Amino acid sequence: MSMDNALRVLQKYFGYTQFRDGQQKVIESLLKGEDTLAIMPTGAGKSLSYQIPALLFQGTTLVISPLISLMKDQVDALQQFGVPATFINSSLTFSEVRSRIGRAARGEYKLLYVAPERLESDSFGILLRSLNVSFLAIDEAHCVSQWGHDFRPSYLQLGPFLRSLPQKPIIGAFTATATEEVQRDIVRLLELNQPNVFVTGFDRPNLSFTTIRGENKKAFVLEYAQIHNDQAGIIYAGTRKEVDQLQVFLRKHGLKAGKYHAGMSDQDRQKSQDDFLFDETPIMVATNAFGMGIDKSNVRYVIHYNMPKNMEAYYQEAGRAGRDGEPGECILLFSAQDVVLQRFLIEQSVFQPERKLNEHKKLQGMVDYCHTSRCLRKTILEYFGEEDIQDQCGNCSNCKDVREMVDITLDAQKIFSCIYRMRERFGIGMVAEVLKGSRKAKIFELNFDKLSTYGLMRETSLQEIKDLINYLVAESYLQLSTGEYPVLKLLPAAVSVIKGEANVLKKVSQQPARDLAEEVSLFDRLRALRKQLASQENLPPYMIFADSTLREMSQVCPVNPREMIRISGVGERKLEKYGDIFLNEIANFREASEPKGVNSTFFPARDTSDATLKPSRERADLNSTAKDMSKNKLASHMQSLLLYQEGYSIKEIGKVRKITELTVQDHLVRCSLEGHAVPWDDFIPLEQEPLILEAVKKVGREKLRPIKDLLPAEVEWFTIRAVLEKHKILY
Repeated sequence: MSMDNALRVLQKYFGYTQFRDGQQKVIESLLKGEDTLAIMPTGAGKSLSYQIPALLFQGTTLVISPLISLMKDQVDALQQFGVPATFINSSLTFSEVRSRIGRAARGEYKLLYVAPERLESDSFGILLRSLNVSFLAIDEAHCVSQWGHDFRPSYLQLGPFLRSLPQKPIIGAFTATATEEVQRDIVRLLELNQPNVFVTGFDRPNLSFTTIRGENKKAFVLEYAQIHNDQAGIIYAGTRKEVDQLQVFLRKHGLKAGKYHAGMSDQDRQKSQDDFLFDETPIMVATNAFGMGIDKSNVRYVIHYNMPKNMEAYYQEAGRAGRDGEPGECILLFSAQDVVLQRFLIEQSVFQPERKLNEHKKLQGMVDYCHTSRCLRKTILEYFGEEDIQDQCGNCSNCKDVREMVDITLDAQKIFSCIYRMRERFGIGMVAEVLKGSRKAKIFELNFDKLSTYGLMRETSLQEIKDLINYLVAESYLQLSTGEYPVLKLLPAAVSVIKGEANVLKKVSQQPARDLAEEVSLFDRLRALRKQLASQENLPPYMIFADSTLREMSQVCPVNPREMIRISGVGERKLEKYGDIFLNEIANFREASEPKGVNSTFFPARDTSDATLKPSRERADLNSTAKDMSKNKLASHMQSLLLYQEGYSIKEIGKVRKITELTVQDHLVRCSLEGHAVPWDDFIPLEQEPLILEAVKKVGREKLRPIKDLLPAEVEWFTIRAVLEKHKILY
């Protein structure tokens, strides 16, 4: 059979005029009657690669498919295209099963979808042997391997089933993700005869990858979903309970969110899936039970609320975004608790020791991914065995990271020394406790308080120490043993650092420049308020807010609940209970620290190096304006606007009023929000305005960072804010 016939079938039934990359070679191999293994990433057109040959072969094609929902979706879609197809699963009676097999034997169906579990039934096997099975297509073929990410023992029945058939059919095995080890298992266990193996590159260039650590997950998901409320997205959570809670949370805030997990009835799951597929409900909150084989092409984002158990699962689930080739966002929200959950699930569900070790190893690979500073796309592709990948993809959170590289050699040496002195027999938690100087009984029982490294990092938070250790694991300075209780081991790179032969670098966020006295003063004010509240409630102060939370408040200075809940350590309950109290304290501090009027007796000479300077008025006029401000007790932000209108640049206003330029910029924005006219064109270079508007169109307007990331480095933050205000684009 020629590819010309295949193209005619493609156009007749599916309406396409050419095959995608990778499809043609797979179809050619099958049409030649050769066993074929195809590893094709989600969105590459895997299903068509076996549906086209099925329509050209004589007899019936059996499609082994692991989920009822997958079968139904594909059969429904095929019937819409006019392709005669049906399925057999546990929802049918035995008489219905016999009827469908009989109709297939009479040539009424070209494709018959069957769950692998059905092959365990001898009576069902006898029925199938009445068919002329010319082609066996095995979808999600990785399920046959215990080293795969979704091993299903029922897939092991495929080998005996094939041997029971009167004549061996052509076999096509298909999967989206498979390491080389899994590929070997597929060939061996499915008894493929000298198969042609095609690996269509794993890369999905249209997808952006982001990992986020330490974020308030609920607040992030809510804000993201609100910004993208006109787009379809999937949010994967680790447990049914989390799915239920997150769906209720999103719906409570007015978002159309459905849910899907194995604890729901078949009817409820089906309705939820249909609502998502038909865009009635744009958001699907689900466990990993949802999505396999779902052909919804316009999913624009996939958020993992919890870290998956391995890279195969993550890439397959994330790959459900952007199947239409348009941009898609894949965001993974990581917390240390995710690792605990996944280790627990492995211990509860995997019993064979060798496989359990393998699952723990794969889990550690996922943890490394969440902590690496390398290109995320490169990390993924190398995991699947691809080579010669460029170091920077330009479309992941690490490649777009504008943080500065700092030397952390001293902290790394402290960690390495501590692990060495603990004889490389303990995990991340215990090492971090020793470095922190923990007073836990276990520390004293083991005499770790006598180590020279005990308390060596007591000024660093426990979580920061753990994050740093995870970073050193991800960067191959340390190794974690496999198993339920992983132990830290030093690698050669760490020994070189201990000897002083090499340095360790890490990217860290650049904190905005602030007046140190102001930050410390506000921090102290917040600590005093916390102590007062703790005394009233008879609680330890740290149970109100941790020091790290107060310090972040003093740096960010949130002005409303929406900004407050973004602070690490501020959850919904604490926001409700303490949010207004701390917001008022911050507002009072800012008001007290800003000058009430402008010094009317002295103005510094104008700085003519500022390119945005306006023509200055006479000194007497400026003094008069300043006196009026002071006399009339004009609001602080209005004083800044009036001085600008009088000819002072932002830089000069900061000097005159003894406030930062950033504060002056904030004042102008506030004035604009209140309806006062601000000449925004003064701050917008002509050539930059269209670039900013185009970036806003692409990534939305709710956050400045994604906009900044799309723009040339010379575009300043305030220029972006000026464009948004000029066009009244709220953020």
